[in-house]
Amino acid sequence: MEVDLKSVITCPYCNFQKEEIMPSESCQFFYECDNCKKVLRPKEGDCCVFCSYGANVCPSVQSKSR
Repeated sequence: MEVDLKSVITCPYCNFQKEEIMPSESCQFFYECDNCKKVLRPKEGDCCVFCSYGANVCPSVQSKSR
């Protein structure tokens, strides 16, 4: 199973969605919404913003669940 680096991230404040390429070597802790400019941070217990707000979890979590 290949790791998917694309994920659609959804802003919890304005519901704006954007497809992004996730970093493959590290987790992303901050993400600024292009629409409302709010800075997203991971929810408690999640390692990154993609695990909290993305359609796909981050590459490190994907590779662990193989």
